[in-house]
Amino acid sequence: MSCDSFRPSSPRWFFLPGPCGRGFFYLPVMRRMVCFCAGVLLLVGCGSADLQDHKISAPEFRPESFFTGFLTAQGVVRDRQGGAIRQFNADISACWVDGVGTLDEDFVFDDGEVQKRVWTLTPGVDQTFIATAGDVVGEGVGRWNGSAFVLDYTLRIQLEDSAIDVRVDDRMYRVSEHVVVNQSQMTKFGVRVGEILLTIIRHPNVDNQCGPDA
Repeated sequence: MSCDSFRPSSPRWFFLPGPCGRGFFYLPVMRRMVCFCAGVLLLVGCGSADLQDHKISAPEFRPESFFTGFLTAQGVVRDRQGGAIRQFNADISACWVDGVGTLDEDFVFDDGEVQKRVWTLTPGVDQTFIATAGDVVGEGVGRWNGSAFVLDYTLRIQLEDSAIDVRVDDRMYRVSEHVVVNQSQMTKFGVRVGEILLTIIRHPNVDNQCGPDA
């Protein structure tokens, strides 16, 4: 199988050696990581812009006002070198009960793979949210300011015979009443291993059935 025809079938591809040597645990990559380790330790925590520096105030991104009803998403998955390797579409059903939000996400990738994730968003203080999901380690922390919403969490990805935890820096920007653009960067040991770019569109005129009686 040639590298040109190789198509990953799972996010696990970011971390396995793979026939084209792109996986995170490919030996040359690991060697380079050792060389860069000292520099990485200095950079961790300094590579992303502070949410307080976000200057765009409108439209305001209150998660409970945007993530409600029926939404759709379209996006691409990029490898650590910036190459687009997959495309996907998603349907999202979002509901809020007693201030707590549930986002039920169904993904379909261009190779036919389907994935599901259900988020629970619990409001905190000072425009923050606690975010949990089945494959998220512990609790993620979301916070919004102006038209931006940032979600930091640790994602557990199942490999062939083990699991690996990666940090996800999920940054969303509300660009209009019904549209959000989203950039998610995945890192391990401070090194970027993949990225997801997507657009989320809210459809207020589409009936949405969710909750225990749906």
